[in-house]
Amino acid sequence: MTDTQPTSTSVLFVCLGNICRSPTAQAVFEARLADSPLAADVEVDSAGTAAYHLGKAPDPRSQAAARARGYKLDHLRARQVTPEDFHRFDYILAMDSDNLINLNAMAPESHRATVALFLDFAAVTELRDVPDPYFGGDEGFATVLDLCEQASHGLLTHLQTATR
Repeated sequence: MTDTQPTSTSVLFVCLGNICRSPTAQAVFEARLADSPLAADVEVDSAGTAAYHLGKAPDPRSQAAARARGYKLDHLRARQVTPEDFHRFDYILAMDSDNLINLNAMAPESHRATVALFLDFAAVTELRDVPDPYFGGDEGFATVLDLCEQASHGLLTHLQTATR
């Protein structure tokens, strides 16, 4: 999508360091979006609330788990949420409650973004937080993918309904 092409909706996925959960959510949602009528109308990005990994590629374990399911993360690079993001994006979706708290604390007084949990869009789970797989084993990265796939389906359905 070029900078001159207007979008009707924009979504920012956010985790702590932007190397595991949020880039996975971005890639999964972009794949779902590509097969939808909204493909040309939605801008997608990801970021972290912390500056731990600025400019780094997603965690190799995230990339491997995503690649096994047909998603590509290798082109993504970590960045930190900025105050401008709250004016640029319609939806800023946190991967967990701690990052939601951090986002609400850093949000400018007046902004246009809806700040919420990503899993609020997942109909088939009672979880509220996408667990951070960073310090665990490979199964944690598969769980992140499962949850991102579920929530991406719900988010896409929500956006399709909201744009009608």
